[in-house]
Amino acid sequence: MSGALSRRNFLRGRFAARRPLLRPPWAVAEADFAHLCSRCGDCGGACPTRIIVAGDGGYPTLDFGRGECSFCTACVAACPSGALQRQAEQPPWSLQATIGDSCLARQRVECRVCGDLCAAAAIRFVPQRGGPSLPLLDAARCTGCGACVAPCPVRAIVVAEVRDAC
Repeated sequence: MSGALSRRNFLRGRFAARRPLLRPPWAVAEADFAHLCSRCGDCGGACPTRIIVAGDGGYPTLDFGRGECSFCTACVAACPSGALQRQAEQPPWSLQATIGDSCLARQRVECRVCGDLCAAAAIRFVPQRGGPSLPLLDAARCTGCGACVAPCPVRAIVVAEVRDAC
């Protein structure tokens, strides 16, 4: 984090490092997005699951605590500025879920709610001797839709940008 950004966050009362913002599906690159987005709110109003909310400065961001993305493209159709642009064969984003150590199953408590709600079948449970089955996320199947986030009783699941392994 740059020094100026760090000072600005400190002055705003943000002491911890912030996670990168999650933009609506098919958002252009962040630098272009900030330039193109007029902060009109049309994408959020068009979202049937209401996960697109106004974030810092009024720019749209995703709140998977409210629901999941159905990839319906309503936000793209509603965007008058071109900040959301769907190209043929382009994935909506490079988001993916991760399951943290606070997961109930990892704490030896039976819970499978995330797997039950994953339409992509990206979360399966591997039997363990002497304890509950443990969640295993199939990265190749995960769409980053966020359906697993809100129902998790201990908020052990986070959806974030996939980092390229170099």
